[in-house]
Amino acid sequence: MSFDELISTRTTNELVATLDDNAALYLLDVREPDEVAEWKIPGVHNVPLGSLEARLNEIPLDRDLVVICAKGARALQGAQLLATHGIASAVLEGGMGSWTSTYDRVSGEFGGATVVQVRRRGKGCLSYVVGAQSSAVVIDPSLDIEQYRDVARGHGWTITHVVDTHLHADHLSGARELVAATGAALWLNAHDPFTFDFEPLSDGRVIELAAGVSLGVSAVSVPGHTEGSTMYQLGDSALFTGDTLFLESVGRPDLADQAEPFAHNLYRSLHERVLPLGDSMTIFPAHYGADVPVTAGRFTSRQLGELRGTLPALALSEKDFVAWALANVKDRPPNYQHIVAINAGFELATNESAELELGPNRCAIA
Repeated sequence: MSFDELISTRTTNELVATLDDNAALYLLDVREPDEVAEWKIPGVHNVPLGSLEARLNEIPLDRDLVVICAKGARALQGAQLLATHGIASAVLEGGMGSWTSTYDRVSGEFGGATVVQVRRRGKGCLSYVVGAQSSAVVIDPSLDIEQYRDVARGHGWTITHVVDTHLHADHLSGARELVAATGAALWLNAHDPFTFDFEPLSDGRVIELAAGVSLGVSAVSVPGHTEGSTMYQLGDSALFTGDTLFLESVGRPDLADQAEPFAHNLYRSLHERVLPLGDSMTIFPAHYGADVPVTAGRFTSRQLGELRGTLPALALSEKDFVAWALANVKDRPPNYQHIVAINAGFELATNESAELELGPNRCAIA
């Protein structure tokens, strides 16, 4: 095999399709250790480019080797170095910069509706299309609005409503863009400081997805992560919790610089709005952290009964919960003030705004 034949490329979409079920896959990240510690693809092996040649004995020769860096340049250098030693590898096109915008989907039936979970794998963001008969609601869309339009077309749905669970701080919302493209109604909670036109939510409002069918998406105000944090409940089957309740933790209360009062609000929201629900309620959050397993074809979700037994914070008294929350909030999302300003409408998005999103989500209490 020639030198050039030893080097191929792999797109992030091709990678995500095999990430969970290819036992031969070996991900080699040639960035510096601090970069990898900050943000990585699950399962990577870190050998910095500068020490790669001295550590070639660590590289398996019988695996499907994919070389990763921030945007692709260092990965190509790494692949070229490997090729000089007769080792074949693929360069991940666009590196982590492309990984942040890589998606996959899972769908299933809940309470008479179809739920499609749209997973932004490189960012840990989860959004949803919930449809029945000819109508659909989109919850927490990202800027890549074609993801949601494609889901709707595939199911023969018209997107009638677009909602966000809260004013997002770690990624740019595509809600306004999706509304402009589809003519759907935009429903938001007025307790978050949005500056553009929308239909204000109130507790108990219901979006009917199918005429004559007793299911809908109910908006419930749950202040804590933000003042206007809102959950959407699909019958007795599913709860879309935004950043109020995650699968590994709860939402951080400090991003509005009112950590203590917001922590009290978060405790009350969890205990008054979430925990009284039945154990079989499926929890669909807006994010997942690095320690949450994500598998092709399976929802990233848990039943509420399972979370009661696995999240110690849910069993704390209000005093202890607030103390725990204040003690464990860590680094805030990168560029979160600019992202909030754009999502609220105080600043305009530009062609460079997507760069603000690079990196992991940091909306949970660690």
